[in-house]
Amino acid sequence: MTLQEKLTQAETAYHELMTGQKAVVFVDQNGERVEYNRISAARLQQYIAELKSQINGTPYGAPLRPFF
Repeated sequence: MTLQEKLTQAETAYHELMTGQKAVVFVDQNGERVEYNRISAARLQQYIAELKSQINGTPYGAPLRPFF
């Protein structure tokens, strides 16, 4: 599975979680099973941010450079 496919799945899961459609069970990039609910939505947002960083080739948490 590609990083883009993982990102799409994670974003869909976040949408379903936040709209109350269901609790989400997701297998993260390390192959660990993680269950998310509205309380743990921040963890899912973090995972999405990490995937986006990997896709963009930017280390997660790296400071952003201002554009001039």
